[in-house]
Amino acid sequence: MLSPKIIALEEGWNNEIKAKAIDVLEEMLNNGFDQKSQRLFAPKEYVQTYTTCYNMCTQRSPYNWSEQLYQRHGETICDYLTKTVLPALRHQHNDFLLTELTKRWANHKIMNKWMRLFFMYLDRYYVKHHSLPTLDVAGLKHFKTLVYNEVKKDVVNAMIGLIDAERDEKLIDRGLVKNCVELLEAMGMGSLDAYVTDFEDQLLGSTKEYYARKSQEWVETDDTPTYLAKAEVALDAEKARVAHYLNSASEPKLLRVCEHEILELRETVLLEKEGSGCRALLANDKAADLSRMYRLFSRVPNGLPPMAALVRAHIEAMGNEVINRREARLEAGEKDSNQDPAFVKELLALHDKYMAVVSAQFAGNALFQKALKEAFVEFTNRDVGKFTNAELMSSFCDRILKSGGEKLSDEDVESYLEKTVQLFSYLTDKDLFAEIYRNQLAKRLLNQRSASDDAERLMIGKLKLRCGSQFTGKMEGMLNDLAIGVDHQSDFDQTVKEDKSKSLGKLDFAVQVLTTGYWPSFAAIDAHLPPEIVQCTRVFKDYYDTKNSKRRLTWMFSLGNASVKGAFGKKSYDFQVSTLQAIALLAFNADGDGAAPSLAYDAVRERINLPDEHLKRVLHSLACGKYKVITKTPAGNTIKNTDAFKVNADFKCQMRKIRVPMANLDESHNPKRVEEDRTVAIEAAIVRIMKARKTLSHQQLLAEVLSQLAFFRPNPKVIKRRIEALIDREYLERDPDVANSYRYLA
Repeated sequence: MLSPKIIALEEGWNNEIKAKAIDVLEEMLNNGFDQKSQRLFAPKEYVQTYTTCYNMCTQRSPYNWSEQLYQRHGETICDYLTKTVLPALRHQHNDFLLTELTKRWANHKIMNKWMRLFFMYLDRYYVKHHSLPTLDVAGLKHFKTLVYNEVKKDVVNAMIGLIDAERDEKLIDRGLVKNCVELLEAMGMGSLDAYVTDFEDQLLGSTKEYYARKSQEWVETDDTPTYLAKAEVALDAEKARVAHYLNSASEPKLLRVCEHEILELRETVLLEKEGSGCRALLANDKAADLSRMYRLFSRVPNGLPPMAALVRAHIEAMGNEVINRREARLEAGEKDSNQDPAFVKELLALHDKYMAVVSAQFAGNALFQKALKEAFVEFTNRDVGKFTNAELMSSFCDRILKSGGEKLSDEDVESYLEKTVQLFSYLTDKDLFAEIYRNQLAKRLLNQRSASDDAERLMIGKLKLRCGSQFTGKMEGMLNDLAIGVDHQSDFDQTVKEDKSKSLGKLDFAVQVLTTGYWPSFAAIDAHLPPEIVQCTRVFKDYYDTKNSKRRLTWMFSLGNASVKGAFGKKSYDFQVSTLQAIALLAFNADGDGAAPSLAYDAVRERINLPDEHLKRVLHSLACGKYKVITKTPAGNTIKNTDAFKVNADFKCQMRKIRVPMANLDESHNPKRVEEDRTVAIEAAIVRIMKARKTLSHQQLLAEVLSQLAFFRPNPKVIKRRIEALIDREYLERDPDVANSYRYLA
């Protein structure tokens, strides 16, 4: 058997590898060819070269040429790069340099690929056993060392020049830049080091300079909306630029530089620009511009707080304008009343408007919700005139919920109630609103003026949702009293019907039993009742005592109502009046068949036993109101102790059923009771906190008490007085060892 022929190094290299493969490869690269339609080497040609290399690497020593072939592989690539590629690049500039480099890089990848295929056996054994760079890596390193390092500065400058040209709206070859970026990525040998160090850092620097210059031009010539529109276009363009030809890792860095230059450094000027800044956009309802402003400044660290501060200032100014208009009306002589629906509706409309702005233009961002809340808290608690805003809001609800008030559909009623409760949530004195609302609710319920029980429960439910059951417990108790009262009345009517000894005479008599703790405290009046009514009250008391022996009835005649039939000549009328008005009218009944009496003021007071302040209101409603059922002498619009009264024999009215209104005998709320409730709440909070903490400084205790009181915000001096009172009653003591500190006494 013959041994295989030994291939000498020079013979194999020159005659086979170089002549039949490398020279052919270089010639085809230099002449250019179409990779898609042309093949460099047929399979037979490639296999022949590969076999020669294989044989030269597998011969026994000293004829194993692996080391020499690995060395000549590198030398071949270096020689081609030095003699062919570099000269072609040295005289090119700008985009011509990029075009040539792109072409040479594409050729190098082809060359590197075929050189690796020819010498593949070296990668499998020699490279692996000697821990050398693979043929592919070695080829890239040669390109980086000999070509890339030589031209990278000019290449990067050319790339940045093209990018700046595109920013100036010129048409460029994006594919050219993309190919150069791929080259930069490849030069990192598996990392982005070369891309970042050689290109990205310079790109960020040039971007900073470009947009510093541009933003200065824009801010000098454009208003804020125009500037922001240009800024948004620029930022979108930079993002698209990355997508088209830069590495995706550059996007956050590039956008951050742009945002800093275009937005962050110019924010104060843009937001406060006269005539087109944030407040001007709010004032002119520029929804699209506000949305853009929010979108852009939300990209900037701490970009939204300054904007939120301006939004708050604007809303506060708008609210103060509403308050000032009410104040101006009062100063101009308009009557101050607890009924000012137009004012409340203005506040509701303002809240609706800016709630919508915060939701739509500012995406419901918490900063802007807080700004809205702080602004409304500021001016909603600014009272002008005799009546507080809490009372005006409660009276507005009363107007909506009362029959004969606003003519609204069920949907409108619910909408107004929800909006009013939203406005109520900004009040610091929520307990004052609750007291006023409870008094008005009581009058609606007792006078049967409530338009809808469902609407009443709906409103209480809304308040309960925001403030808890403690806030609405008494209101719910009032509604429950009325519900139970229906059964009480039914049982009473049945008892009277069955027991003939309990006669009510000719009167229809109904009683509503109320639980004292739920209802407001009303003035108890010991009036002289007509015998018919005295008989009815006695019958009901006997009935009630048999049902509830341990409960005590107190009659509140100021809360009752009655229907009184009055005959004037041939015509009779049904007067819908309060119980006190009914008692007063009956006092003028004729004795026997004689004429109706004329009574002096003192005589009327003696007959019905009403205090002056109440009697004058009752007589005023009957003698000076719209329906003058009685006349007074002398004539006038005020009731005096020297007046005399008699039935108006000439009374006429087109209606047969007449409701005679009367001014309220009770205030809308009892300020003294509100203060008492607050005193209890403050002391309870102090004791609760001290019981848990045992020892606290004055400032800490003050802060914790204020944080726990949700329904009102007392003056710190008031809290201090309550602490002193608790010390006097030995709930607390001053700490003898620490100044301004208190200790809890168990």
